[in-house]
Amino acid sequence: MIDPTMVTTSTALDGHRVTRNLGVVRGITVRSRSILGNLAGGLQTIFGGQISIYVELCEKTREEAFRFMLQNAAERGANAIINVRYDANEVMNGVTEVLAYGTAVVVEKG
Repeated sequence: MIDPTMVTTSTALDGHRVTRNLGVVRGITVRSRSILGNLAGGLQTIFGGQISIYVELCEKTREEAFRFMLQNAAERGANAIINVRYDANEVMNGVTEVLAYGTAVVVEKG
C-alpha cells in the first residue's frame, strides 16, 4: 500500500522527482444513508448547526474511496499519487457515489 504522505493534490511531490507516470487511478464507493441515520440527521437539522451523523458518513465514505485509490495505484506499481481530487454524485435519492482519483507515479528522492 502507498504511504499516505506520498499523496498530494499538487502536480509535484516536494523533494521527489517523477520517473514514471502510470496513469489515472481511482477509488470509488457508493453509500446510502440508513433509515435510522436519516431520522437522526433530520432531528439534528431541527436544532441547526453541524449534522454530525452526516459528517461521519461523508468522512468514512471519502476515506474508503481514498483507500481504494491507494490500492489501485499500488497494484500498478506506483509509490506516489499526484494531483488527487474527489468527486461526488447522487446516484439516486439517498445514494451517493464518491470518487477519489489522481495520477499514479513512481518517484525518487531528489
